[in-house]
Amino acid sequence: MPLETMLRVYFLQQWYALSDPMAEEMLYDSETMRRFAGIELGDDRIPNETTILNFRHLLEKHQLAEKLFAEVNGHLADKGITLRSGTLVDATIIDAPSSTKNKARARDPEMSSTKKGNDWFFGMKAHVGVDAESGIVHSLETTTAKVHDSQVWDDLLHGRETSVWADKGYVSAAREAAFSGPGKFWGVMRKAPEGGALDPIDVDINRIIAMVRARVEHPFRVLKRQFGYLKTRYQGLAKNRAQLFTLFALGNLFLVRRKLMA
Repeated sequence: MPLETMLRVYFLQQWYALSDPMAEEMLYDSETMRRFAGIELGDDRIPNETTILNFRHLLEKHQLAEKLFAEVNGHLADKGITLRSGTLVDATIIDAPSSTKNKARARDPEMSSTKKGNDWFFGMKAHVGVDAESGIVHSLETTTAKVHDSQVWDDLLHGRETSVWADKGYVSAAREAAFSGPGKFWGVMRKAPEGGALDPIDVDINRIIAMVRARVEHPFRVLKRQFGYLKTRYQGLAKNRAQLFTLFALGNLFLVRRKLMA
């Protein structure tokens, strides 16, 4: 089976959130999917469930999903959709099934719980660095849910930023001092002192920051609404990490699809 065909099948599987058996079935049932994969019914062999599973495991084992993500962003750079001066940093929680009604009678041991507001969540986190102008994800890291967002800050910057934008969870005097310099702007939401009120000037600054960093929600919307990725599909961080890199690569293409087709 040609590598290009298997990559196309893999992308279809991730885009439509198909299990390995469902992906095989859809290739038989849908002419559109066969056309995208470059398969002619009767002339080519349809990859079966085992072939699709083995290919997915191959990508996971050799961390090739991360390389696919980099290749997609490289393609976008070749098309003129390059990184600019600002990075938006944020994270989203990906729920994992909390049921113990499985063979092991246990929840996924590589997932963990975290509290957000008044609610508890069980799962993992996707941490992203997003280009402030184009809205594409240029950096991605994954952790278990209990890891604080700010702990992966350095992994989400490309190093050429003149501005960074984030919510109050990333407040850090040390990081702010390290980032300061001529022409640089620290766009992390201002936090009121303990027991005190936020200065009116900081209130206005926060309003401006909020308008800019709203763009960071767009990749999450594509992930959870367009792709319907609301819960982890596999057990373990490595498998779900590979899927997230694939989905964010596809999400970047989706976000700039009109520019690519122009």
